[in-house]
Amino acid sequence: MGKKKLRRFAENATFENMFQRSYEELEEEGFENKGQWCSGFFHNQNPLILELACGKGEYTVELARKFPQKNFIGLDIKGARMWKGCKKSNGENLNNVAFIRTQIELIQFFFGKHEVDEIWITFPDPHLRKSRRKKRLTSPQFLQRYKPLLKEDAIIHLKTDDDVLFEFTKEVIYEYKHNIHLISEDVYRDKVQGPVTDIQTFYEQMWLEKGKRIKYISFTLNKSSMDE
Repeated sequence: MGKKKLRRFAENATFENMFQRSYEELEEEGFENKGQWCSGFFHNQNPLILELACGKGEYTVELARKFPQKNFIGLDIKGARMWKGCKKSNGENLNNVAFIRTQIELIQFFFGKHEVDEIWITFPDPHLRKSRRKKRLTSPQFLQRYKPLLKEDAIIHLKTDDDVLFEFTKEVIYEYKHNIHLISEDVYRDKVQGPVTDIQTFYEQMWLEKGKRIKYISFTLNKSSMDE
């Protein structure tokens, strides 16, 4: 492991808004903020929003800036990447943002029943091989993991440049009869308003320069269908 990564990992351990737990620790000890993020950590009763596979935390931090009346948590397994968002949020004294270094498969250890108001999934790994469809963050398997954590009518947002992931997500939504709020195959052509177009990551800007279309879909889970 390079010295730069080691320095970032060491600094991550000093941030009060960065949480890292091993699977063994979660199994044996649980997680102290589960079920009480807003009251216990953020010290308010504001809505709790997650960004899954947050990468460098650019979207998480920008959402926190734009919506100070909401709490935001970015999750990713790459600690050296999240360091950037964590460093920035601490430097700006943003008190409505936190980060968790974890595999998304372990999300149920970190959040309580009906604790989450909203989920953003921005430019995740599309796992293009068919054998890895279950790894896609909008697969039925992952949606089933999110379901008990979400409040009634919680919205899930997907923003991606990948056609395969976008079409796959639509198929899952139609099959399980989830409720679509907004769908766009080109958010800038369709002039979608709000953080969907107001926030651009470094990689999104790069893809736009290459002529890629940015796709977006937001939906609410059909709870009865997911119980089948």
